[in-house]
Amino acid sequence: MTREEKATAIEALKESFDSHQFFYLTDSSAMTVEQVNKLRGLCYEQGIKMQVVKNTLAQKALESFPAEDGYEGLYEALKGPTTVMFSSNGSAPAKVIKEFRESSEKPVLKAAYIDKDVFLGDDQLDVLKSLKSKEDLIGDIILLLQSPMKNVVGSLNSGSSTIGGLLKALEARAEN
Repeated sequence: MTREEKATAIEALKESFDSHQFFYLTDSSAMTVEQVNKLRGLCYEQGIKMQVVKNTLAQKALESFPAEDGYEGLYEALKGPTTVMFSSNGSAPAKVIKEFRESSEKPVLKAAYIDKDVFLGDDQLDVLKSLKSKEDLIGDIILLLQSPMKNVVGSLNSGSSTIGGLLKALEARAEN
């Protein structure tokens, strides 16, 4: 690879890392072409961009970002064959990996970067799978806010029928 090709590859990786706040570093070595194609298909269905990278180029791309982005925790995972899964949803790659591993031993999670947090090791896969997306969290908050409102409206509605019933009963007594 020439210097120009390396520089171009680093710039492309920088753009990918910059435009995705969620990405996973995985080891998908020893997978057959058929398995890789199946994994790419699953990733595509979930809107995940899957890319095999050279570790040195990926590290150089990550090193170009400010230290407060927290990428330095990922450097130790950049050993051996590395495939990056870029996503707009923090848990989607974990779900794809878990689904795919029902029939295969790979890919193995090396590390994940979730909105400035670094998760190292394959044992973090269940934690990552259970992460809620931003949309799910907003939905949960809306449900929590709606619950007290529903109780108030329900009480008001049942109160009006109770008051109406009392008035009818008083009117009937007055007539008798």
